[in-house]
Amino acid sequence: MEHNCGFTDENRWFRYRAAAIIVEDGCVLFAGNENEDYLYSIGGAVHMGETAEDAVKREVFEETGIEYAVDHLAVIHENFFNENTGSLKGMVCHEIALYYLMKPRGTKVLHSDSYTMGVRETMHWIPIEKIDQYKAFPTFLTDYLLSDHDGIEHIVTDERV
Repeated sequence: MEHNCGFTDENRWFRYRAAAIIVEDGCVLFAGNENEDYLYSIGGAVHMGETAEDAVKREVFEETGIEYAVDHLAVIHENFFNENTGSLKGMVCHEIALYYLMKPRGTKVLHSDSYTMGVRETMHWIPIEKIDQYKAFPTFLTDYLLSDHDGIEHIVTDERV
């Protein structure tokens, strides 16, 4: 049995996450489900004893049905937020995520059969130039995808109210 690197302590929730930035033909891939009113990046919790790179490859395969290769580590994201809906409602959340840019495959064809918390996930290719028209997290991806980068970036997002 795998154990996720994370914990809940009363109304506080923490998770160590590995996530993918998958870009094909000017579009970036996000996931969604019927329980949430927003889209989210492909990825999930790192398991105890698992490297973040192995975790992102596992999560990408679980969610898309495709084995993407890692290009490089792109972003270290510290994310602080209060959740008002969904499974984390009422929680003060702190997440550390490593975002990996995945190597493009030259096609947007996926074989997704992914579920989260018992609900089927849907995959969404969003045109990068229109990403700001969607409620999609993490919010830093909008600016990140529209600019050039050199090396690994450290981004802190604090959306606590």
